[in-house]
Amino acid sequence: MHAGPFETDIAPSGSLLGLLRRGRGDGALHALAAPRTEAVEALDHCVRWDPRRDWRVEHRSLYYARLYIELSADLDAVEDHLAAHEELPIHTGSRGVSGEGGEERVGLAIAVLGHLARYGDRRAPILLRRHIRAGAGRLWALDELAGCEDDETLRALGPVVLAGFPDDREGAVSLGVAMRDAWEPRPWRLWEEDPARPAQGARLREARRAADFDRWRRQLRPDTPRPDWSVDSVLARANRDREENPDDFRPDAAARCLAVVAGPDDRPLLRSVARAGAPGERITALRYLAERGDPAAPGLLRDATAPGSHEDVARAALLALTRMRGDDALALARALCGEEGGLPGASDPTPAPTGVAAGVLLARHGSAADGPTVLESLRTAVRWTGDPLIEQLLPDLVDGVGRLGPDGAAPLLRHLYRETLSSLLRGRTAPALAATDPSFPAGFAVECLWDCEQDTRETAARFATTGDARVVERLRRLAADPAEWDEVQSAVRGRLDGTPGR
Repeated sequence: MHAGPFETDIAPSGSLLGLLRRGRGDGALHALAAPRTEAVEALDHCVRWDPRRDWRVEHRSLYYARLYIELSADLDAVEDHLAAHEELPIHTGSRGVSGEGGEERVGLAIAVLGHLARYGDRRAPILLRRHIRAGAGRLWALDELAGCEDDETLRALGPVVLAGFPDDREGAVSLGVAMRDAWEPRPWRLWEEDPARPAQGARLREARRAADFDRWRRQLRPDTPRPDWSVDSVLARANRDREENPDDFRPDAAARCLAVVAGPDDRPLLRSVARAGAPGERITALRYLAERGDPAAPGLLRDATAPGSHEDVARAALLALTRMRGDDALALARALCGEEGGLPGASDPTPAPTGVAAGVLLARHGSAADGPTVLESLRTAVRWTGDPLIEQLLPDLVDGVGRLGPDGAAPLLRHLYRETLSSLLRGRTAPALAATDPSFPAGFAVECLWDCEQDTRETAARFATTGDARVVERLRRLAADPAEWDEVQSAVRGRLDGTPGR
C-alpha cells in the first residue's frame, strides 16, 4: 500500500503486469494488443491486489474499468474478491466498516464496479447490491451504487444498511456520522423520507441529532488536553506529543501554535531550544525559526544535520530548510548543494539529503542559473531510493527541473517516468518532460492519453501530436466519455477545435 517509488519486488516496468500496476497508458495499449486471456488475468490481478502506493490520493479505478469494457472481460474475479471479504466483522465507525482489512482491500474493486455500473454494465450493480448486504466497505459500495440506481432499488436497501448499526446511543452516533460523511446523500434522504417506513425515518433523524450533539460536546470538552498559551508550554506539549505518538507527531501544527504565542523577545529562548532542547522541542523551534528567516536558522540547521545528531531532528531540519525564503536562504542552498555526507543512522556514506533538501529550495524559488544544480539534486534523490524523506522531496525537484529547464534533463525524467510506481510522481514528470524533451509530443505524450491520472491525461491532451491517428481518435473518445474529468475534456476540446489555450 505504501511502496517506494522504485520498488524492485513488483512486476518489471516493461512487462504487461508492471505497466498495468503502474497505471501507465502504455499498459492499456499493451493490454489491448496482447492475447485476451493474458490481458484479463493481469487486469484481474491488479484489481484484487491494489497496487497504489496510497489509495487515498492515487487513481486506478476508471483506468481499470475502461479496460474491462474494452477487453469485454467478465467480473468473476472481482466477484470472488468481494466474496472473500463478506465475512469480515463490521465495525460501526464513520463508514460502517473496519479500518483494518476492510475498505482498503476492497475499495478499488468497489470503485471499478461503480464506474462500470455508470457505463451501463448490468452485472456491476448486482455485485454492488450484494456487497452492501454483507461486505466490508459496504458504505463505499452504497456511494457507488447511488449514482446509477433508481429510487425504488435504493429504498429497498435502507433496512439492510441500517441493520449494520446497533440500536443504542453509540450506534446512533455512528449512524449519524455515516449520514454526514456520505459521498452521495441521496440514499439517506430517500430512507429518511420513505413514507412506507416511518420508524426508519425517525431513527435517521434521531441519529443525525445524536451525531451533531456528540460533535458539539467534543468541541466543548475535547478529550485531549490543551496547552497553556505560552512558549514553554507549547514546546513542552510538542515534545510530549512526539514521545507519546511519534508516528502521528505533527511539527507543522506545533509550529503554528508557537507562531501565535512567540514574539521577538522569545527568539533567544527558541534559538537555545533549537540548539540543545529535547527532540520534539528542537523540531518545533527549528521549523518556526526557519519559516521566519531568523538569522541564526542556517547555523542551527547545519548543527541539526551534523553527524551524530538525532535522526528525527535531522530529518525535520531538512524539511525546515525547504521552507526558508529570501536571498540569504537561496545563497545557503547553493552552498549546501555541493556538500556530501550522510543522514544520521544511514548505513553508508551516500550523498547527503542536505543537498537534496537545498535543491528543493532552489527548485521552488531559484533562477534559471540554478537549473543544473537542481538537476544534480534530482539525480542524487533518484540514487537514494527507499528513504521516505527523499521520496517526499522528489516531486518538487521534478517540478523545479521542468520550470528551470536545464540541459540534459530529459534522460533522467524519462527514467523516472518509466520506472516509478507512483502515478502521482509520473503525473508531475509529464509536464516536466513537456518542457524539456522535444520528443515528448510524439513519444510519451501519446501513451499519456491512456494514463490512470487525470492530470497526466490533461497534459497529454495539450501536447500530444495530432499527426498520430491514435491521438485524434483517443481525443474524440475522451471528449465523448461522460466519466472523464472536466479539466481533461476542456483540454481535449480545445485541441479538437483548434484553441489549445481553452
